[in-house]
Amino acid sequence: MTFKSGFISIVGRPNVGKSTLLNKIIGSKIAIVSDKPQTTRNRIQAIKNYPDAQAIFIDTPGIHKPLYKMNQYMLKTAMSALAGMDIILAMMDATEEPGKGDQFVIEALPNGNEKKYLVLNKTDLLKKHDIMLAISRYGEIGKFAEIFPVSALDGYNVDELERTILENLPEGPKYFESDRTTNISDSFLAAEIIREKVLMATREELPYATAVAIEMWEEAANHQRIHAIIYVEKNSQKGIIIGAQGERLKKIGTEARLELEKIFASKIYLNLWVKVRPGWRDDDRLLREMGISTEE
Repeated sequence: MTFKSGFISIVGRPNVGKSTLLNKIIGSKIAIVSDKPQTTRNRIQAIKNYPDAQAIFIDTPGIHKPLYKMNQYMLKTAMSALAGMDIILAMMDATEEPGKGDQFVIEALPNGNEKKYLVLNKTDLLKKHDIMLAISRYGEIGKFAEIFPVSALDGYNVDELERTILENLPEGPKYFESDRTTNISDSFLAAEIIREKVLMATREELPYATAVAIEMWEEAANHQRIHAIIYVEKNSQKGIIIGAQGERLKKIGTEARLELEKIFASKIYLNLWVKVRPGWRDDDRLLREMGISTEE
C-alpha cells in the first residue's frame, strides 16, 4: 500500500477561523479559539494520522499590520509557513467583501508546485445565494485549484475539504509517530488555554496586551501543580483581570483548570498570578520565554 504524507498550511487574516478549522479537522483542541483577532501567536503543528496517510497541518498567526515586535514576529511566522508546503489553504471570511488584507494574503502565496485552495469560512451565516456570490467575488482575486465554502464552526463541507487534501498529498514517509497529534509542548498548551480563558473573561474590556507564561510545573503521582503568570502592560489591566474581590481571576483559573484536567486526564492544581510588565510586546527575552520566536 502506498503511503502518503505532507504539510498543509492554513493562512489568512486574523479572526477568519483558522484555529477553529484546524481543531475541527484534527478532532481535538490543538489551538485556542477566540472571537478576537490575533489569538494565535505561534506557528502550531497538528498531526492527523490515517490508515495510509499522515497530514501535518500548520496553523499560523493572522496576517496583519505589525505594530509591536511581537506582531512583527507573528507576521514573520505566518509568512514563513508558506514555504515548503505541499498544500496551502488560504482562508477568507465569506461574510465580508474581499479587502486589501485578503488581497495581500493572496499575493503572498508562492507560485510553486504546491496545491492552493481557497477556503471561504462562516457560510453558516449566509444564505445559499450569498454563498454563491462570495465564491464568485473571491474567485476573481486569485487562482486556486478549487474553492471550498465551509463552516469551520459546525463542520459544513469540512469533510469534503479533508478528502481533497488527502487525495492530493504526495507519496512520503511517516514524519511523526502514530500517537502524536501535535508538536507543541504541554507547557505551551497550558499557557494557551489560560490565555484563552483570559480573552473570554475580559471580552471587550481588555486589549490584546496580555500574555501567559508557565513559571513552574510540578508532577506528582496523582496530580500536577502548575504555576502561571498572566502578564499585562498597565496596572489598570491588572485590575480588570483580577476583578472585584478577585472573582474574575478565580473564574479564569477555574475554567482553565477544568479544561486542563480534561486534556491531561489528571488532577490539576493551578495557581495564577497577574504581573505588570510595561512594553512586554517589545521585550525579546519575555517573548522567547512565551515561545514566540524572535530569531531572524
